[in-house]
Amino acid sequence: MDLSPTGTSAPRPTPVPPFDPELSVALESLGNGPRAPVTPENLAARQERDAATRPRPTAEDLRADGRFEVMELSVPALRDGPDVTLVSVRPAGREGPLPLLYYMHGGAMIMGNAWSVLPRIQREWVLPLDMCVISVEYRLAPQTRYPGPLEDCYAGLLWATEHAAELGIDTDRVIIGGKSAGGGLAAALALLVRDRGVPDVLGQLLLCPMLDDRGHTFSSHQMSGLGMWDLISNETAWKALLGDRHGAADVPPYAAPARATDLSGLPPAFIDVGSAEMFRDEDVAYANAIWRSGGQAELHVWPGAYHGFDGLAPQAAISKDARDARTRWLRRLLTHSRSTEPRPAG
Repeated sequence: MDLSPTGTSAPRPTPVPPFDPELSVALESLGNGPRAPVTPENLAARQERDAATRPRPTAEDLRADGRFEVMELSVPALRDGPDVTLVSVRPAGREGPLPLLYYMHGGAMIMGNAWSVLPRIQREWVLPLDMCVISVEYRLAPQTRYPGPLEDCYAGLLWATEHAAELGIDTDRVIIGGKSAGGGLAAALALLVRDRGVPDVLGQLLLCPMLDDRGHTFSSHQMSGLGMWDLISNETAWKALLGDRHGAADVPPYAAPARATDLSGLPPAFIDVGSAEMFRDEDVAYANAIWRSGGQAELHVWPGAYHGFDGLAPQAAISKDARDARTRWLRRLLTHSRSTEPRPAG
């Protein structure tokens, strides 16, 4: 233990992994405003600002001069609640069933929308991999608490697979995915699908997923106050989702997947996270728990990367590497699924 000149003990500063140089420049260019913590006191104002400033492309924007077919769908909830909005995008002019990426946007369960994530997905996956994507507009906390957002996601997925013929979806090649809060919802949805038995899911794409409401990992404290997301903001978001159940012993794994004690029987997972973000340890632990349960997971920990790095600095070398790794996993998963399909008799 270090001693101060007066002889009293002083805590030793915790060393932190350095940010990647290109990512550091992008982070510093933001200034402190966008990085200020989300608190219960400023949550409503932050939600209003996000709703007003986050991009929300129209269906015509997403059609991109006719390269894509776009539909906005309203599908019934499975339980009490309003209809769920889905945004479906597929390459224009493609007949026959295509693989589906069923995607949940980020925003810490408290912000974001289904439309803003689509242009990048269209550019990086829909055209190159010849697939369709459905992005779900789940309800946000604290206006809707658990299990509302997850049930929205499940209702949309179930409806999409039940209407696969009219949507042109190959139900044998459905992948669920998301980033940050959306990654946590995708992990929870994989657990829910496993336990309810329908529908079949080929894989889960978990990008820097938000998995643990307890905030007790080393990295959650080590990286707090640095990067793009900290412990104060994270606690605010989890409390918005869980209310008085936040941190309780009986929080179900469908609310916080890190609480799961049985990760067997899940579809193959892709998990990535930055080495310099608070979600690092919970995401690494989740991959390890999948392996310990006999499952399949591909884990990438990007050195010097903070939360959401590839969105803030898309041209950085490490951002390009991360996008390439995700695309390779998707292509490999889809290719393998085709190679293992039973051949017709005769």
